[in-house]
Amino acid sequence: MDLDDYRVRGAGKAKLSEYKPDDNGGLERAEAEAELPDLLRRMQDLQQCLYAEKKRSLLLVLQGRDASGKDGTIKHVAGGFNPLGTHVMAFKAPNELERAHDFLWRIHHHVPPAGHVAIFNRSHYEDILVPTVEKLQPKHVIEPRYDHIRRFEELLHDSGTCVLKFFLHISKDEQRERLQERLDSPEKRWKFDPHDLNARAAWDEFTAVYQQIFVRTSTEDAPWHIIPADRKWFRNWLVARIIIRALERMDLQYPASPPGLEGMKIV
Repeated sequence: MDLDDYRVRGAGKAKLSEYKPDDNGGLERAEAEAELPDLLRRMQDLQQCLYAEKKRSLLLVLQGRDASGKDGTIKHVAGGFNPLGTHVMAFKAPNELERAHDFLWRIHHHVPPAGHVAIFNRSHYEDILVPTVEKLQPKHVIEPRYDHIRRFEELLHDSGTCVLKFFLHISKDEQRERLQERLDSPEKRWKFDPHDLNARAAWDEFTAVYQQIFVRTSTEDAPWHIIPADRKWFRNWLVARIIIRALERMDLQYPASPPGLEGMKIV
């Protein structure tokens, strides 16, 4: 299986209909689940080197429809990182202070500093998605945001931040089952938001906007990956593999020790 099969490259690869939400990459569940602990240990080893080097950083952007598994991905995959060097931020609707600034103002504050990992549960892309589908802003306000985001992510890359963007691709049938499970389970009912049903009713509209986002903002330095999300075990395995590949390609190095320490004995 080629990890690049899940990476958006050009307009043709940006159509969600080209990706199967229940894809398993030819893996068996037992095989993927058995491998995941080793993948998480490898992630933590690489993160430790990132933290020690303190020259570069990693930003993971998670987008997806309601119940697509953003929280689960953070728990089961990003949970493999050491919390000491990890920051998770869930972006909700902007508050009054945030609305008084440009739309990227609240985002930039949470970009990871050198040596750290940041995980965005939803992100700056919400400021294209929601205003477009719900017609909260005119087109002349939303349209420039594609370019602003592309330049913003280019700035992050040039400043040493590796940007990976994941769209968790869930089918409509699987979403219905997960939303129903939230309603039926008292311990999960707190996660149900009636607004989720409005977004579900606008499924096609959100699909169209997402596809525009993929075409216009997936770049070599800040790529989008379409992650099949109907099978949670494959979602976790695939995201972990993509993260590890990106960290390995950074060729992270531990800093040289100060002179005089080699061979030193503690008494």
